[in-house]
Amino acid sequence: MAQQVSVRSRGWVWGLVAFAAGLALFLYVRSGRDVVTVGAARVERHNLASDKSTNGRVAPLKDFQAHALISGLVNRFFVRLGQTVQSGQELVQMDDSQARKDLAAAKASLASSMASLQAMEQGGTQDELLAQSADLTAAKTQVLQNTASLTSLQTLETKGAASANEVALAQQHLNSAKDRVQQIQARRHARYSPDDLKAQKAQVAEAQAAVDAAQTIFAGVNIHSPFAGTVYAIPVTQYEFVPAGETLVQVADLTNLQIKAYFDEPEIGLLKAGQPVSIKWDAKPGKEWHGHVVQAPTTIISYGGTRNVGECLISVDDAEGDLLPNTNVTVKVTELQHDHVLSLPREALHTVGSDFVYKIVDSRLVRTPIRVGLTNLTRFEILDGLKEGDVVALGVTNETDLSDGLRVKVKP
Repeated sequence: MAQQVSVRSRGWVWGLVAFAAGLALFLYVRSGRDVVTVGAARVERHNLASDKSTNGRVAPLKDFQAHALISGLVNRFFVRLGQTVQSGQELVQMDDSQARKDLAAAKASLASSMASLQAMEQGGTQDELLAQSADLTAAKTQVLQNTASLTSLQTLETKGAASANEVALAQQHLNSAKDRVQQIQARRHARYSPDDLKAQKAQVAEAQAAVDAAQTIFAGVNIHSPFAGTVYAIPVTQYEFVPAGETLVQVADLTNLQIKAYFDEPEIGLLKAGQPVSIKWDAKPGKEWHGHVVQAPTTIISYGGTRNVGECLISVDDAEGDLLPNTNVTVKVTELQHDHVLSLPREALHTVGSDFVYKIVDSRLVRTPIRVGLTNLTRFEILDGLKEGDVVALGVTNETDLSDGLRVKVKP
């Protein structure tokens, strides 16, 4: 009988143990279901920047484009693409045969016009002046002869040997001879009117302008660089026939570059001179240049027919000749920079009604209002509400929504 009681007691004990174990397992599973796994981040200090990126085009501040002043053959190149040249160095030479002919013709025309003007100012050419001198001498001789004849007849008239009509006719011949002398003298000193001289002077000025133009063209046959730089374009070939105005060679100072960047209208409000800029060119991946804003946009223009943009001028501060003119680049302007500030990843921020985060305190979420400062694409600045080292929930690993008081565990 005692043995039966003992067996029955052991059964109850084992039953109670099994019940307790089951209850503990149930409570453990249930409590595990109430805990949500979340990602988390610690409040830390970072350097935050607010950036704006867009496209731009590189342009040299010192750019020389040599053009053919006349149509003709490209006679010779003295430089090659990518070569560094000095100020005054010869770049290219055009065929000068036609330029020489044009200059000679212009000089001949100028000499003829100047000779005509000189002759007009002197009263005529040398031959004309000699002929006038001979005519004047003959006319004066005639006056002397007619004077002597008149004197003789006047003497004879007093003696009754000459009539009054003969004396009058002699006086008339003398007057005619004197008039002839006056006419020749007047024609010699005032042969051309002021209008005639003015017209001839205009011809001289026109001929001089033609000579100057021809000399400019002739001088432009041999093209020299006006400053030290790099040859970055040679769009024609040697011995090629080119029309007047064709670009022959382009030289620029590749250490002194500027970029025209085009920011969409809503993005230009915070742009201002002096802001730092980073520059990238797809042709050289991994390479980055730096610069600063020289001039913020002053007006809105249409770009590409689809965008309203502000044109921003950016200086390249570390150009070393490896960034080429007319290339398309990507620029990133740092509008604001806050260093060593408290910050969190953007996904920690909630903005329903006001700004807040879920701080993790003793494995539970605590809705914590905060004041936000600078924000960029990845992080935001904390002005108030949290301290360095606080742990904040980022998001859950399942579909559960974060809420105040929710029990959580941080994902490893």
